[in-house]
Amino acid sequence: MHADTEVKRETLNIRIKPEVRDLIDRAAKSRGKNRTDFILDSVRLAAEDALLDQVVMRVSVQAFEQFQARLDMPPNANERLRQTMLTPAPWERG
Repeated sequence: MHADTEVKRETLNIRIKPEVRDLIDRAAKSRGKNRTDFILDSVRLAAEDALLDQVVMRVSVQAFEQFQARLDMPPNANERLRQTMLTPAPWERG
C-alpha cells in the first residue's frame, strides 16, 4: 500500500498485569504473531461474535415450525451418541 492510501491507525493504551501480558506473548508466539497482531485478531473475532449474537433472523411461520419440529425429534440411536451420553463430564469426574 502506498503511504497516501494507507489507512491511519490509532493507538489504544491498556493497563495489563505482567502475568497476563506474558500469557498473551506466549500465545502470540505459538501462532507466529507479534503481541499487537495477536491481540487485534483476537479482539476483532470476539467483537464479531458479540455482534453476530445480536442478529435477528426472520423466517416464515412455516419455516420456524419445521425447524422446531426437527429440534423436537428424538435423535437416531447410535453407539457414539450412547457413549457420549454415558461419559461423565470432566467437571463431574472425581
